[in-house]
Amino acid sequence: MEKVRFLMIGVGGMGRQHIRKLLEVPEAEIAALADPSDAAVERVKTDFPQLADVAVYKDYKEAIAEAGADAAVIVSPHSMHFEQGMACLDGDLHVLMEKPFVAGSENAARIIARAEEKKRHLAVAYQRHLMGPYMYIHDLIAKGELGNINYICAYQAQRWLIGAKGTWRQNLALSCGGQLNDSGSHLLDVVLWLSGLEPESVSAFIDNRGTEVDIDSAVTVRFQGGAIATFNVVGSASIGWHEDVSIHGDKGSILYRNNKILVAREGERGLTEVPEEELPASSDPDRNFVDLVLGRIGEAAAPSSCGLRIARLTEAAWKSAAEGSRVIPLTHE
Repeated sequence: MEKVRFLMIGVGGMGRQHIRKLLEVPEAEIAALADPSDAAVERVKTDFPQLADVAVYKDYKEAIAEAGADAAVIVSPHSMHFEQGMACLDGDLHVLMEKPFVAGSENAARIIARAEEKKRHLAVAYQRHLMGPYMYIHDLIAKGELGNINYICAYQAQRWLIGAKGTWRQNLALSCGGQLNDSGSHLLDVVLWLSGLEPESVSAFIDNRGTEVDIDSAVTVRFQGGAIATFNVVGSASIGWHEDVSIHGDKGSILYRNNKILVAREGERGLTEVPEEELPASSDPDRNFVDLVLGRIGEAAAPSSCGLRIARLTEAAWKSAAEGSRVIPLTHE
């Protein structure tokens, strides 16, 4: 295979972002668009004139059968991911899934098993695994330069309550959850990926702010081995976006501040900013997935197991908030 032909399932705002990235990859080709919205398809054809003649389907099942694609990118409302993903795998397509993977850990385990059975790649578009600042943190921790991790504080604030009002993201039947399951999913994932730690127990307080989905979440996690993490996911913020992650080990500390990295190694009391030129080059999930399908790499930057881990952690947080109790998440396998 010299080129990977992609079927795009869902071509709204985030779908167009994936299209833009794939068009930058010489070994990728957009074979077809599948979306029931004429307006969404028309916007793609306007924004990307080179796709003027690409095949369009309202029914993604017809697209799977007829488009001759090798892989699919699924960027539909969250509740649709599992059914669409299973159909793609059954059609022998590799699948790149937008976060937060599929609805629920049971479905996550089922679709992972189907991908293994069909011998097809299945990955999640958690782009932080391919962002230079976060890759720098991951490498530093992996090399043991912070020692044993003791405490992590992760914070994310977004104008999500107002910004997503009236959209499917605040419709529980379509979104399967609110801010913790949406943008917050990235924060949960990146902390687990950076630290390599496994959750042992979870306690959470959640406020829906008058909606049917979670908006603001305060989640505390005790990890196996004793480390503690706090996740602060604020969907009712007035600001557009802010993200902080602070990681403290017994040999050093590292702080992520909206793309800036500050580090204090063993014996250093003060923090020093890491120059941008010292950070690894960033990439993106689409380019990474093309490399995976072409056999250039052995594993996706964010394999499907990441989606399963976050589904289990998120479910534990929801259960803890609902019951007012400490919850032990299902074991990751």
